[in-house]
Amino acid sequence: MRPTIDKNKIASLSSANEMLDQKYGKTGTSTRDAFEAKAKAWYYAEVLRDARKAVGMTQQELANKIGKKREYVASLEKGETDMQLSTFILISEAVGLKFALTY
Repeated sequence: MRPTIDKNKIASLSSANEMLDQKYGKTGTSTRDAFEAKAKAWYYAEVLRDARKAVGMTQQELANKIGKKREYVASLEKGETDMQLSTFILISEAVGLKFALTY
């Protein structure tokens, strides 16, 4: 027997944007902008970590290659620290990623 679906319950569910609005404020507010900046930083750190692992490089090897400490690389990968654009470029090049800015 198939379960019945309550369409009223489904219609009353909040969207992801509504939930973010409630927790962090509307788009354009300082709290929402701060949340979105942190989320993007975490995402890009994940991309770099996955690329590092894909080329078989340890955190220590990456740190040596970019002139930083392993603890700094670990902190970046955990999203505990923001990175400067120059560091992002160094890490990208070290793990063989290429990126382009488009307009």
